[in-house]
Amino acid sequence: MAVDYHLEGQVAVITGSTSGIGQALATALAEQGVNVVLNGFGDPAKIEADRAAIQAKTNAAVRYHGADMTKPAEIADLIAYAHKEFGRLDILVNNAGIQHVAPVDEFPDEKWDALIAVILSSTFHATKHAVPIMKAQGRGRIVNIASAHGLVASAFKSPYCAAKFGVVGFTKSCAVELARTGITVNAICPGYVKTPLIEAQIIDQAKARGIPEDRVMEDVILAAQPNKTFVEYQNLAGMLLYLVSDMGSAATGAALSVDGGWTAA
Repeated sequence: MAVDYHLEGQVAVITGSTSGIGQALATALAEQGVNVVLNGFGDPAKIEADRAAIQAKTNAAVRYHGADMTKPAEIADLIAYAHKEFGRLDILVNNAGIQHVAPVDEFPDEKWDALIAVILSSTFHATKHAVPIMKAQGRGRIVNIASAHGLVASAFKSPYCAAKFGVVGFTKSCAVELARTGITVNAICPGYVKTPLIEAQIIDQAKARGIPEDRVMEDVILAAQPNKTFVEYQNLAGMLLYLVSDMGSAATGAALSVDGGWTAA
């Protein structure tokens, strides 16, 4: 039976939502009647087809803004666009992410800069511009998609872990700061979800470790997850819908694990 989270008519921005986790979360919100602004890179024709498909199967208006998450001015324009288009902003999901895997002493400088910019700095810039709108409304929900790697480390992922740990710290600080404004700030920390990003990681990890891809799947990717099962999009959508609804109003500053038991030990 479908659950009504009483979100109809609200407005959400989801960064990095033209594929993978972000698109799944945007779809889940739209299915609840939330008007959403998609963001991300990709083939323009596919982005438009996906946007139109989400809008057609839901009661929501779906827009797209192509802000580059490494450019603060474009991130500011993304938030301003959503507010101008719909007259409000209720939900911000900071989801944009990229990955590169290499030993720390061989890690390209430009890759470090890119990961920190896309994962951590963009979370700051989007939040900075969303908060005044939410304060004026007296209510807002900010959900940062961190990672199990925001709680525990793995080899060959030093900038990714640094960025995701930073997202968790940023989440907690903002939650404390905004605790009496009606704005909650939480992080979801997924384990491995079989997204296009993870599929690329399997290839990169195989090269970095010098082992076959099937061994990466068993011995590396899912080695830390006791249930040996990829996290499903619906698992993350369920957590998001709880956090952005009134049911989740008491949760703020939390880093919520959805990781098959990875961080339990």
